[in-house]
Amino acid sequence: MDELSFLGNSEIESIEKMYQLYKGDPQSVDTSWKSFFQGYEFARNVYTDQENQDTSHLDKEFKVLNLIDSYRRRGHLFTMTNPVHSRRRYTPTLDIENFGLLEADLKTIFQAGKEIGIGPASLDDIIAYLKDTYCRSIGSEFMFLRITEKIDWLRQKIEQRKNQTKFNSEEKKKIFSLLNQAVGFEQFIHRKFVGQKRFSLEGCENLIPALYYILESGSNLGISEFVIGMSHRGRLNVLANILRKPYENIFQEFSAEAYDQSVDLGDVKYHLGFGNKYTLENGKLIELNLAPNPSHLEAVS
Repeated sequence: MDELSFLGNSEIESIEKMYQLYKGDPQSVDTSWKSFFQGYEFARNVYTDQENQDTSHLDKEFKVLNLIDSYRRRGHLFTMTNPVHSRRRYTPTLDIENFGLLEADLKTIFQAGKEIGIGPASLDDIIAYLKDTYCRSIGSEFMFLRITEKIDWLRQKIEQRKNQTKFNSEEKKKIFSLLNQAVGFEQFIHRKFVGQKRFSLEGCENLIPALYYILESGSNLGISEFVIGMSHRGRLNVLANILRKPYENIFQEFSAEAYDQSVDLGDVKYHLGFGNKYTLENGKLIELNLAPNPSHLEAVS
């Protein structure tokens, strides 16, 4: 039974009369009603104080949260990914005025900073953190995902380190070596087989070190078999520098020497698959397979 059910059995007028007596002399009413009226006045005073508080700062906290959410959703549109010229303009921009914030708010401390893991912080610091994370040379587009757990995992990984990875000296040398192999392979093909289709990787050579570190990280997690599916562009480079297909085999396919009657195979070499096993520098033996891609429609995808 509800402990306040007695109120429903009482006449409003009677309660009002007792309340007026209580206000004149608290001792003039029963102890239980005295306690009830004390609680009533306490609650009314607290509620009235809250009603009179300035809520403008609270409103701006929500505006800062909206700003943070927009950086997560649209920050990739404002990245500095083109070193030659500024990229196309998208509207609305991420300027604070578009979120109901003013320049005068830049030094104000907002609790919304906790949302990105930096604790209470000035709007200036929050924006600087968001720009470093979402608007530098790497773009991140992930908020379209429909699985909340995946969004949270990606957001945490991205924001904890400002979407940047710190490489030690040996890792930098390895990346440089892999990039050098990728560039050298493309340059040789271009000079040796002039005018032939090669679906060059040029401009995307970072695919090679990226794939290498995916294999290495995966093998450290216990993965021993990898299957790769990809389109024509960069396929020969991946075959040579990731799957370690012998160079001479690739070059024979350019000149059709590896096939009966020297049939000219056109770009069929880009349709072929390949498999290999080898040991990575971390000592892990892996099995790699590049799936055949028999169509320009990229059936493997």
